[in-house]
Amino acid sequence: MRKLKIILFVALLLVVLAACGTEGSTDDTTKDANGSDEQSSGSEYGLIEDGKLIFAASGEFKPFSYIEGTEMVGYDIAVAEAIAEKLGLEAVQQQAKFSGIVTGVNEGRYDIAVASHTITDERLEKVNFSEPYYYSGPVIYTRPDSDIQSAEDLNGKEISVSRGSTYVEMAEQYTDDIPQVDSDVVALQSLASGHHDAVITDDITGQTAIQNGLEIENRGQLGVSEQAIAVNKENEALLEAINEALQELKDSGELAKMAEEWIGVDITQEPEELE
Repeated sequence: MRKLKIILFVALLLVVLAACGTEGSTDDTTKDANGSDEQSSGSEYGLIEDGKLIFAASGEFKPFSYIEGTEMVGYDIAVAEAIAEKLGLEAVQQQAKFSGIVTGVNEGRYDIAVASHTITDERLEKVNFSEPYYYSGPVIYTRPDSDIQSAEDLNGKEISVSRGSTYVEMAEQYTDDIPQVDSDVVALQSLASGHHDAVITDDITGQTAIQNGLEIENRGQLGVSEQAIAVNKENEALLEAINEALQELKDSGELAKMAEEWIGVDITQEPEELE
């Protein structure tokens, strides 16, 4: 009988050890709340630092990115953090001057940029872009007493724009007098204080500035633009993952909710759906 008990004990021990071995041989994935695989390090994305999604924004473009306390907040920041969560990564924000952000992604200082970049041919030479995460459009802003009423009135005027923005090239269609400043908000504040004849910036930034008390007026929209996330050209895996995450956020309605929370309106739809 004692011999039989020993045999049974040894057999049970072998079963337990086999089970432990099976549990220890799992891959590097965990399960999220929905039971789907979630990468623990993101090593397949070629990140600067495993487990972290380092993203750049200007912090000078309210309500898209601005400083509150010691951190950047805003719509761009919320989108970046939501994507990081979808990829199972820690979002790490880096504040940088807007004019140097695309170069930073190109040179590998940031994994991505979520900084309201408009997709342009010039930028596509340096980085890849995700699907758009919002749509906007350039607008002419002036002081209420200005004689500028439309684009035709911009010829030869002093038009201020943010340095490194697509509005520089747009302003060049009308004038050579184009003071460039560090942010759209600075340009609008300077305009309201009596400097420059006009500012070209996006519709949403101008509306927000007016809501915040700046005495400026919209004198006409110059087009529609697509804003997207910049990714290093050599990182196709990360670009694909970001596009998948964005699609999930769109399909679930989360992206629209973030826009409404930070901007006050849904800016995530195709232009024809906004009309």
